[in-house]
Amino acid sequence: MTGFAALLAAAEEIEGGFAFDITEDWLQGRTAYGGLTSALSLAAAQRLDPELPPLRSGQFAMIAPLAGRVEARARIVRKGRNATWVAAELSNGKGVGFSASFVFMRQIESAADIAGYPMPEAIAPIADARPVPTEVAPEFLRRNFDVRFALPKSALGEADLCWWVRLKAREGLDPALEAVLVGDALPTAVLPLLNFGVPISSMHWHVNMLAPAPTTEDGWWLLRSTSEFARDGGVSEQILQWDAAGRPVMAGMQSVAVFG
Repeated sequence: MTGFAALLAAAEEIEGGFAFDITEDWLQGRTAYGGLTSALSLAAAQRLDPELPPLRSGQFAMIAPLAGRVEARARIVRKGRNATWVAAELSNGKGVGFSASFVFMRQIESAADIAGYPMPEAIAPIADARPVPTEVAPEFLRRNFDVRFALPKSALGEADLCWWVRLKAREGLDPALEAVLVGDALPTAVLPLLNFGVPISSMHWHVNMLAPAPTTEDGWWLLRSTSEFARDGGVSEQILQWDAAGRPVMAGMQSVAVFG
């Protein structure tokens, strides 16, 4: 067992949650990769009740750097007939470094049925997609993901990234955990405009799950990150995720600080 599943398997049970070690292979600079901390907070929430309905929405706040020994705790805020709200926190010796809020909701009949978020046109088939160079990429990306360019440059906007992404070790993962773990893998879309040469920090990430138990062929997911506004050190970006067959699985928005 390797990767994220191994980290969870090695976690130590503590009062109200579990403790684990974030090793250097999951770091993005001096802190853990945001998809990792988001997935860990989700794992803490899922441990509260094995009968939770599917994840419907998650809000993640990256408050302070987290690395080394970290503790995860979660609590049920409200359990209704259809939905359950859960709050989770990750902390270390300096205090809380990450917080999350989740809504788990069963599927119900509804007259609203809109098939939005189509896969972008001109997507390169996975077998033909060119690998993304990762020699100088953050540790978490080089060590844990396979990444390939999904769209030609001519099909991209000004601040626009679109990659095929796959976890190298994904066996045994809950579908929602895998989708969240993968979903934050792209750099912020404005970073190529800055020659990847300035520090950045995710602040808030909100995701809406579009499938109750997303799966994909051979582990490949399509991610697209676009930024329509960046000013005064702040970036607002949209992140969409599809499975390999083109079905949308997650829609999100992220707030990113750019220090330069």
